[in-house]
Amino acid sequence: MPLAFHHLALQCHDLARCERFYVEVLGLPVLRRWPREGGGDRSVWLALGDGFLALERAAEPPAESGFRHGAAGLHLLALRIAPGERAAWEARLASAGVEVVHRTRYTLYARDPEGNRVGLSHHPEEAA
Repeated sequence: MPLAFHHLALQCHDLARCERFYVEVLGLPVLRRWPREGGGDRSVWLALGDGFLALERAAEPPAESGFRHGAAGLHLLALRIAPGERAAWEARLASAGVEVVHRTRYTLYARDPEGNRVGLSHHPEEAA
């Protein structure tokens, strides 16, 4: 399966304001909300073509964990992979000397040479 756009994630200091812009001004529909501990939204996913735009609340307080950080702006470029290709992609990254800095049930996360996060995701399908 060739790589394809899966989603782009933006970290926002004012999540509600960003959501209003993308929904009310640009007309992107809400796909899903992810709650945060203590109430409110941690993330809002908006439909965008065959993928989605994830608006993520910037970490409070800012903390670098390899997965989230406190800076607003680009958080992640995610590329779509087939669920059955996950192990092969992990091996390919390892053979190229690229560390997988975080794993979830659906996504492998690495960093490009500039430090930007890149995800290889098969969400919502389970890995084979």
